[in-house]
Amino acid sequence: MTPRSLAMTPRSLARRRLFPNGENKKQKVAPPGAGPRKNLELEVMEPGLKNDGPSLDNILVNYLDTLTQRVNFHLGYPVNICYDHYATLAPLLQFHLNNCGDPFLQNTVDFHSKDFEVAVLNWFAQLWEIEQDQYWGYVTNGGTEGNLHGILIGRELLPEGILYASKDSHYSVFKAARMYRMDSETINTSINGEMDYSDLRAKLLQNKDKPAIINVTIGTTFKGAIDDVDVILEILKDCGYSQDRFYIHCDAALCGLMTPFINNMISFKKPIGSVTISGHKFLGCPMPCGVQITRKSYINNLSTNVEYIASVDATISGSRNGLTPIFLWYSLSAKGQIGLQKDVKKCLDNAKYLKDRLQQAGISVMLNELSIIVVLERPRDHEFVRRWQLSCVKDMAHVIVMPGITREMLDNFISELVQQRKQWYRDGKAEGPCVGEDIGAQNCACSYHKIDYISP
Repeated sequence: MTPRSLAMTPRSLARRRLFPNGENKKQKVAPPGAGPRKNLELEVMEPGLKNDGPSLDNILVNYLDTLTQRVNFHLGYPVNICYDHYATLAPLLQFHLNNCGDPFLQNTVDFHSKDFEVAVLNWFAQLWEIEQDQYWGYVTNGGTEGNLHGILIGRELLPEGILYASKDSHYSVFKAARMYRMDSETINTSINGEMDYSDLRAKLLQNKDKPAIINVTIGTTFKGAIDDVDVILEILKDCGYSQDRFYIHCDAALCGLMTPFINNMISFKKPIGSVTISGHKFLGCPMPCGVQITRKSYINNLSTNVEYIASVDATISGSRNGLTPIFLWYSLSAKGQIGLQKDVKKCLDNAKYLKDRLQQAGISVMLNELSIIVVLERPRDHEFVRRWQLSCVKDMAHVIVMPGITREMLDNFISELVQQRKQWYRDGKAEGPCVGEDIGAQNCACSYHKIDYISP
């Protein structure tokens, strides 16, 4: 592959592959900044039959053009969509790579990437402070699978255990409780989204006769709050739970690659059972993926010998994408810990920048400590929400300031939001929503709370 091809953009690379002989007809594309894409009315084409519509190649190029334009308006979801390894690794797409079974055991097929997978797992084991001979893990298909696996280990170790999770936990945690038919307790949260430790204590004492399986969220889905592992461990001790009567799973989907560069809250030197992250979030990968790490001594409860694949399998999915470990390995090797640390600082700085600018504009806004999720009042216009691809809950929306989000993108978002608000509330009869109960009175800029909380 030539240096020229390595430097190509996704759009130009796809055009070159779709039109190898240079037959690149000019396409009708929407202007930059066009609105949300509409679903295409597609059908599977039958080769050889007359087709009055666009060709396969034209459909794909137009689709690619749309995605390329929409990259700069992707603010509401935790996906790092800016990475440079797609061209380098594209030739791998010609092979079917399946990491079926245990990543630490070879099988009878050569088309796998388990060697890359183990390298990635060793990197995370070092990051989360567990020795290589003490851990087991695998590259998952995403954070949900990591949560399903971690909670399943807890259930297998403590069959009578009750699952405790805050109401701001990811929905997959409650999905696991339903799938495994586990008794569960939903723990209240404080206004910033962090677990209410007094409520956890009360419910642990109510169920003291049964073991505890606790989901600890390191960065809640909507507000980015971090549950304090040390406080939870102290509460367990105070409530009389010995280490053989509790299991802690850490859902660190977004923040698991951030917090180690700020403090060591995620560490297997503490009595935690498992940690999972999403690889496509902070690090970035074109396919959903994740990493799940647990203690090696726990995994025997799940392991099954499968003669057909000549391997032991303790994973959820069995067949697993063999491409994603290579993408993760390449990204980690290209960035290194210094590069990741720079990304963390950049995102934290840009999140504070966005929060300060919105606050100065008189817009309700909240930013948790050590978070890159900026929560603001929900924009009144649904089209604006779709244009910027925001995630909304009740009267709140949020922007997740990922590594690919630039100050220019944030400035464009702020400028457009300020201008739109002038239109939405121009007659003076309406105003932005009151979100004091959602993000705190001190963060709410409605007329009622503005009287009591005037910015210095």
